[in-house]
Amino acid sequence: MNQSVNELEQQLHYPLGDVLPAPGATLSVAPGVKWLRMGLPFALNHINLWLLRDEIDGRTGWSVVDCCISIAAAKAQWEQIFANELDGLPILRVIVTHMHPDHIGLADWLCQRWKVGLWISATDFNLARIGSSGPTAFGGESAALFFAAHGLNDPASVEKIQGRANYYQTLVPSVPARFRRLMDGDTLRIDGQQWTCISGYGHAPEHISLYCKELKVLIGGDMMLPRISTNVSVYDQEPESNPLKLFLDSIDKFSTLDGDTLTLPAHGKPFTGLHRRIQQLHDHHEARLSEVMTACSARPHSAADVIPVLFKRELDLHQTTFAMGESIAHLHALWFDGRLTRTQGDDGVFRFAANQK
Repeated sequence: MNQSVNELEQQLHYPLGDVLPAPGATLSVAPGVKWLRMGLPFALNHINLWLLRDEIDGRTGWSVVDCCISIAAAKAQWEQIFANELDGLPILRVIVTHMHPDHIGLADWLCQRWKVGLWISATDFNLARIGSSGPTAFGGESAALFFAAHGLNDPASVEKIQGRANYYQTLVPSVPARFRRLMDGDTLRIDGQQWTCISGYGHAPEHISLYCKELKVLIGGDMMLPRISTNVSVYDQEPESNPLKLFLDSIDKFSTLDGDTLTLPAHGKPFTGLHRRIQQLHDHHEARLSEVMTACSARPHSAADVIPVLFKRELDLHQTTFAMGESIAHLHALWFDGRLTRTQGDDGVFRFAANQK
């Protein structure tokens, strides 16, 4: 029997309970570490951002970790933060965990506002630059054709996906022209402590989490969320990828961290119980893979066919595109593992069936 989200949550500990930062304000979660939370106009309705007390080149101030999407409400909240939460000190740098819009959307605005640099992995920097460069960079026709080849080919859905050609650019209108590269194993000296970069894959091209051994704090970004499973998808730009394996291999890197680590997620509340959460995520995806395997053993399934196997609720188009990416990711994990075979029908749709050999 699958455990409920509430049962799984009870296995974790939330040191701050249900306390959340007020809009435009912060909460201290560790020495020199402040938590702020901004609203998002999606089903996932918020993002957590972080301020780290810092000193660079003899100047005292703050490093920002992640930024929110580019909307007026977020800019207004940032202005409140600047006025009331920085102790009169400047922003010294902008660190971005990865290139998804809620994390990098306001990076250019912040960098220009404070005349500071962007710190991010090279892979995510370059993809963000591509995505913000024009209305045909991501999505649109390419995404519609990709999803149609995996069974989401009804005319209404195809038309709507084709119409989302400028989606990324609306949330990330620009990206700084220059950056400082973050790589796995790099250490950043922040307020006298060492923060180690931990790369992660499967959710984003080259996600960077930050761990401070001295504080026992992990800024996990989207790689380690307490209540929901991170979106792990196959996209049209890399149509034959195996992101679920990459994701599960990546989160195992966190198993070497201290068991009492305070994990600061991009969504949800700060928690402890990191090792337990790693196992929960492995168990979750193993259960989903088992369900997909059972379905494909009964008859060949496209990714669109798999959506109701993985998702038991009604989805809007925005959620359906994420669900399609997840469905393909689970099918690909079994396909790469040799448990499924893939065929492309006369209708152009890929279907997966249990390997009989």
